[in-house]
Amino acid sequence: MTATAFKILTIDQWAQFQADGLFAGAPVDLTDGYIHLSTADQLDGTLGRYFAHLDRVIIADIDLGPYGAHVRWEPSRGGQLFPHIYDLPLDIRTVISWREYTPVSG
Repeated sequence: MTATAFKILTIDQWAQFQADGLFAGAPVDLTDGYIHLSTADQLDGTLGRYFAHLDRVIIADIDLGPYGAHVRWEPSRGGQLFPHIYDLPLDIRTVISWREYTPVSG
């Protein structure tokens, strides 16, 4: 498993995350009970499937180390193991880097 994973956020979610220092999750995260993340290999699929309708998103590279046992690798799309963070919000201090991205619908 990788030491980092990616969280895709809307522009508003990113602004709130920066202001608060913590991110409890997007609506889907709150509904499912964990924070959805993607690996580098899964990122394009997640962007295309769930974010293509948006003009801009933020892709934040998250250091998984501080989350320890709260990270679970679970099967999802196509049986791939996706990283999920349970019982903790994302902490802005674990954001290694971030970039703005324009999804391409297709």
